[in-house]
Amino acid sequence: MNIFVCVKQVPATSSVQVDEKTGVLRREGTQSKMNPYDLFALETALRLRTEHGGRVTVGTMGPKQAEAVIREAYLMGADDGYVISDRRLGGADVLATSYALSQAIRCIGDFDLILCGRQTTDGDTAQVGPAIAEHMGIPHAAWVSALRVVGGGVEAEQQLQDVIETVYMPFPCLVTVEQDIYVPRLPSLKTAREIGERPVHVLTLDNFLDRDPEHYGLAGSPTQVERIFPPESEAVQEHWEGDGCAGRLFQQLRDWKFV
Repeated sequence: MNIFVCVKQVPATSSVQVDEKTGVLRREGTQSKMNPYDLFALETALRLRTEHGGRVTVGTMGPKQAEAVIREAYLMGADDGYVISDRRLGGADVLATSYALSQAIRCIGDFDLILCGRQTTDGDTAQVGPAIAEHMGIPHAAWVSALRVVGGGVEAEQQLQDVIETVYMPFPCLVTVEQDIYVPRLPSLKTAREIGERPVHVLTLDNFLDRDPEHYGLAGSPTQVERIFPPESEAVQEHWEGDGCAGRLFQQLRDWKFV
C-alpha cells in the first residue's frame, strides 16, 4: 500500500510580516514548524503502513528550508520525502497550490491513498486537499475521524455538522483527517540513528508534466489577498498597588454591573 502525505511548514508564531504589494506572508527570519493538522495525517499513514504494509512518502511545497519538516517526518517513520521548491510557485492561492501539488504527486509515483490534514494554521481554507483530488480526478472525503482499509479501498467516517457519515471509496483516493483520529507519535532517536542522512528529494516546475508557468504561483492564482493586517486590540490595563485594591475592584465590578 503506497501512501502519500501532504505536509506544510507554517510559522510557529502569529506575529508574521506581510508583503504589502503581494499580500503573501514573509517567512524569512520567522521560526517554523510542521502544520499541526498534518501530524494527524502522518500518524494515520504510519498506522496504516503497520497494519497493511507498504511505504509512506511525504511531500511539501515551499522554500528550501521546508526540508526541515520532511526530516521531522523521517524521524516519525516516513520512508521518503520531497520538497517542491521553485520561485515560480510562490504566492499561489488554493487553486494554484493544489494544482502544483497534484502535478508533483503524479511525478513522484502512483499512490493508493493521499492523506492531508484538515487545514493549515496559516491559511485555514481547508480546501487544498479536496482541490488536489479534483485536479487528479479521484474520489475524496473530508473531516474524516476514522479510516479503515476495506478490500480495494477505504471506509471513512466523516464528521459532518449534525451527523457522522460513513463512505466507501476505491483506491486511489484522497482523505483529509480530523485532529481526533489518532495521537501523533513523537520523533524517535532510535529512528534518527537508523536513517542517518537520508536524502530529501527536490522537485521544481521543470519536473512537472505541465510546465506552463502561467498555471502556477501568482500568475496562476485567480484570487489574491487584497490586505492582511493584525486585529486591533481594545484591551486597557490598569495596575493597582497598595491597600484597598479589593474594595476598589468590587466597586469597579459594580459600576460595570457585574455584581
